[in-house]
Formats: sequence, structure tokens, C-alpha cells
Amino acid sequence: MRYYLYILKTIDEKLYCGIAKNPLERYQKHVLGLGAKYTKAHRPKEIVYIKIFEDKNSALKEEYRIKHTLSREKKFELIKKANFETKGILEGLREENN
Repeated sequence: MRYYLYILKTIDEKLYCGIAKNPLERYQKHVLGLGAKYTKAHRPKEIVYIKIFEDKNSALKEEYRIKHTLSREKKFELIKKANFETKGILEGLREENN
């Protein structure tokens, strides 16, 4: 089963990284304050990065790497490099959900 790793940018310019089977549904939960504790305090503005994994374990490993080994600057570099790919994945997910 596919899992998605995503990074949200919050309204106060913070970053939040997580994984989900359905990242658009999960994003809506974050927006409503029903997601993670962090996003209750730092409301999400947009999904700025997304990557597809074929299994949960791989997604979790990448989440750990991003959260614990990348500086804020490196996270923004990752987001910038994947901008076009992220837009394509999100567009595809929106089409699937309609």
C-alpha cells in the first residue's frame, strides 16, 4: 500500500513533516485542528512537499531522516528542488479524490 511523506508550511512559516495514506484528507484534519498536536498550535497553510513510498516503513525512515538530520535550510532546499514534482503529485491526488 502506498504511503505519502508530506511537509506542511504553517501560517507562521514553520515546517511540519508527516506520513499518511491519504495526504489530502490528513491535511484537512490538520487544518481543522484534528491532526497532530504541533499543527494545533501552528496551523497549516499549504502542503509544500510530497513524496510517494511503496510501504510504510520506507516512508517512516524518510520522515525520520528529514526530521532529525536536515537543518531548516536543507529542508527548504529539498522543498525547492521538488517543487514541480510536488505540484504534479498533488494535482493527481486531487483528481483521484474528485
